[in-house]
Amino acid sequence: MTTNSQQLSLQGRKATQARDWRTVDDCANKLLRLSPSNPEGYFFKGLVEKASQHPNIASEAFEKALSLDSARYDAAIELASQYVIAMRNTEAIALLENYTSNLSNSPRYLDMAGTIYTDIGLSSLALPLYQKANELQPGIDLFSANLAACSIFLGKIKDARDIYLALLEKNPLHQRNHYQLSRLERATDDHHIVQMKAVLEQATLPPHRNIFIYYALAKELEDLERWDESFHFYKQAGDAVTTVSNYDVSKDETLIQKIMDTCTPEWLADRKLSSPLGRQDKSPIFVLGLPRTGTTLTERILASHSSVESIGETKYLESIMRTLSGIPSVEKMTPEMIDALAPMDTTAIANGYLDAVSYLLGDKPLFIEKLPYNFLYIGFIVKAFPNAKIVRLKRNPMDSCFAIYKQPFTWAYKFSYNLDDLARYYLAHDKLFSYWRNLLGDQLIEVEYETLVNDSENQTRTLLDRLGLDFEDACLNFEQNETATTTASSVQVREKIHSRSVLRWKRYEEQLKPLRIRLEAAGIRVE
Repeated sequence: MTTNSQQLSLQGRKATQARDWRTVDDCANKLLRLSPSNPEGYFFKGLVEKASQHPNIASEAFEKALSLDSARYDAAIELASQYVIAMRNTEAIALLENYTSNLSNSPRYLDMAGTIYTDIGLSSLALPLYQKANELQPGIDLFSANLAACSIFLGKIKDARDIYLALLEKNPLHQRNHYQLSRLERATDDHHIVQMKAVLEQATLPPHRNIFIYYALAKELEDLERWDESFHFYKQAGDAVTTVSNYDVSKDETLIQKIMDTCTPEWLADRKLSSPLGRQDKSPIFVLGLPRTGTTLTERILASHSSVESIGETKYLESIMRTLSGIPSVEKMTPEMIDALAPMDTTAIANGYLDAVSYLLGDKPLFIEKLPYNFLYIGFIVKAFPNAKIVRLKRNPMDSCFAIYKQPFTWAYKFSYNLDDLARYYLAHDKLFSYWRNLLGDQLIEVEYETLVNDSENQTRTLLDRLGLDFEDACLNFEQNETATTTASSVQVREKIHSRSVLRWKRYEEQLKPLRIRLEAAGIRVE
């Protein structure tokens, strides 16, 4: 590099740290005017486009930087992150495999590489990268928090607990870390509760900034069977989210009705019966339902079978359908998307989805996709995959709604924060499955959570039989399955099966009375 280019590079890197993208872009342009083949200029261009959320343009810039200097591991890891956005996961993995050995002196890019692996469901590959980043540069909160989260996904609960305790000793007011710590074990005393209440007193923040500590307090108070106080904080959390979410449950009710109006028996019958291209040797099992109804438990039971693997909760089906619809929206699904997708050949959905998940598939004939809200796409699933099985989890309506109400889903399930919205959504969801039950026959397998936890062996045998699988003892010992899980149940699935959550709502019977009245008025039996 010339003196001028060295100065521009230094200026651009300082501006990058300050997130001053205008200056970074200016440095990139000047570098490229000095030398059109300067990889640093293209690298800066990539960072600017990444910040502007232009992944395709950013990818082109990082690709150019890498073509000019193949040793640029920073360009390679940045490029991998953009490939993930474009669902080019196989290419992203190839870059990570080629370049992670070059990151031994870069904690920042070790951490980024770990996050890329985590985002695409490969937490076991992320863990050593996070560990190395923390060894190289200890005391960086972001690196520590990422290592803790990854440790939870892999069942290393004690390691995660130690990290969160250290983080909270350093910053006692960090509310999300208090919440993460509260998830890791059952509270046996009020030591942490006292600490969290002190945080609330010191923070003096508006309610929507206290959401995670409200949930943490509610959870630990529930552990201690202080029911009234626990519900007080659950309600504070839900109310705080509701005030800023701008959610209208009627839109979801309209969407669910649109699904039933579109996915008619005639529409389903008009499907191609030939196997989709790509992985004809693979048959998906979609485990779905409302969240917190036992979907993760069922996934772990099935994934312990020698013929079944799990790819976890991916959003690739949603992404493929959104892309094919051509409808721009921040929503998972809209009536307009359904209208656009309904006349299409669903082979494109099948091929796009199988291509997107191919990097996660091993040599087993069956694989599980476990994203609860895939229930919105059942019509398209069964049309695209005529041989797929749909395993729907159902649970006592009150337990189901209350378990959802207690969980901060960070906007994924917007109906979950208000009891009236919950009741209305539950009724729409119940109506949807009454529709599918009448239409799909044996392709829909319904599993009752309460029966599964109280009679696990017989129910597991029945489920496996309906999937065409022989019984294996490993399915009853699912807690020994060491594969990662990134769901809200990532801690609980490391335990043996239990029935502690059955009729849990009864502890809050008075507080949940409006929910019960609403459900029973619609003909839903709650006991």
